Amino acid sequence: MSKKIWIALGVVVVLALILVSGYNNMVSLNENVDGKWSQVENQLQRRTDLIPNLVNTVKGYTTHEQEIFTALANARAQMMGAGTVGQAAEADQAMTSALSRLIAVAENYPNLKADANFRQLQDELAGTENRIATARKDYNDAVQGYNTKIKRFPSNIYANILGFQAKEYFKAEEGAKAVPKVDFNR
Repeated sequence: MSKKIWIALGVVVVLALILVSGYNNMVSLNENVDGKWSQVENQLQRRTDLIPNLVNTVKGYTTHEQEIFTALANARAQMMGAGTVGQAAEADQAMTSALSRLIAVAENYPNLKADANFRQLQDELAGTENRIATARKDYNDAVQGYNTKIKRFPSNIYANILGFQAKEYFKAEEGAKAVPKVDFNR
């Protein structure tokens, strides 16, 4: 074989290795995003699982706060039915709002605040909220890395050819920045 054929073959092999390496990198980044989202879902599920215990503890002290219990049940159902990142963010906002109203109600019941079960559940819920915040941040960081990779040249060329699509960030709903209003004067 002539020297030109060896050079051409070498160039083809190098380009193939670069393409395979880039593809494998995108697959790894994609899997990282999916894994991080799984952690967000895991923490959201943990919170969803804590809600019935918290509600039952509060119900023992408060019998006329049915609206809050209904809001929590609806938010829990919405969370369990969320199929997309956007739906999960919306359900998360509804859950956060309902939980803050529940905690505010609990503040009006001194015996409830002193109840060991309630305090333990409240502590677990606070820890879970911190885990959720961390998982959301980790997910968004992974999405940023992945989206950056598939949009940069030259990986954007074969990302489009191979069907890699941008991932959706977990975004708070528009009303999430407002402090939930709790009104006991009904």
